[in-house]
Amino acid sequence: MHKFILKRLLMMVPVILGVVFVIFTVMYITPGDPASMLLGERARPEDIAKLREEMGLDNPFLVQYVSYIGRIIQLDFGTSYSTKRPVFSELADRFPTTALLAVLCVSLAIIVGIPLGILCATKHHSIFDNIASVLGLVMLSIPNFWLGLMLILFFSITLGLLPVSGFSTPQHWIMPMLTIGLSSAGTFMRFTRSSMLEVVRQDYIMTARAKGQKESVIIIKHALKNALIPVITVVGLSFGVLLGGAVLTETVFAIPGVGNYMVQSIRSRDGPIIQGGVLLFALAFSFINLLVDILYGFVDPRIRSQYK
Repeated sequence: MHKFILKRLLMMVPVILGVVFVIFTVMYITPGDPASMLLGERARPEDIAKLREEMGLDNPFLVQYVSYIGRIIQLDFGTSYSTKRPVFSELADRFPTTALLAVLCVSLAIIVGIPLGILCATKHHSIFDNIASVLGLVMLSIPNFWLGLMLILFFSITLGLLPVSGFSTPQHWIMPMLTIGLSSAGTFMRFTRSSMLEVVRQDYIMTARAKGQKESVIIIKHALKNALIPVITVVGLSFGVLLGGAVLTETVFAIPGVGNYMVQSIRSRDGPIIQGGVLLFALAFSFINLLVDILYGFVDPRIRSQYK
């Protein structure tokens, strides 16, 4: 298992380098001069030329790229054009908020979606299964930004029960959790239902029933454990996407997270923040995929035995 983890960590290196290359190239060919943005519109041409030389912007593309890689290794992502603060500090201040939002939303989706998927599979073609399947499809189909606006309109403006924006208290968490969590719950429910339906038709499940094993033990110990692999995959992907910043939800509820900050940086063309944010998203997603692969080995002994 240790060799597998080391191999996956080494595979992350070219992924990160590729992401850095793509985002650096896009920012390089994007119109606009960082030196002019830092000094302002009234800056003299000689001052702009001097700053460009100090920042290395007059160097060839490959020289700038290698220099940027060297700074990243030292956790130096540059300085924000807008706030004049280090990019690492700006993102580090906002990432805990995005991480908390991701944990809350995924937890809600797991609590709601997976049990519903199990019940739908055990009560296949029943009224409960049909109703839950329709509700799951509805939850998947509703756009997050529209649901967020409707929740604000109902709970905040009409009833006055919940705050409109922010993320500082548990009351602020409720509407963003519902906005993202319900959609993810629909996804988890459908994957759990589909995976469970494949497992409960296997011969070993029929054998366990023939031996007189309790139905609850059959479902939880035998069926669910073998149906968890695709469910873990979709949970990990959802969590990775949320760690990358729930951009629309953070923008609708004015949550001071990475996603909302990235939108503001794109509007102001703050290149270092955009580059650092995309790199942070890539790192978070890669590590989540690594954790999902490791979790496979703990859930399924057949996978674990391949790396002994």
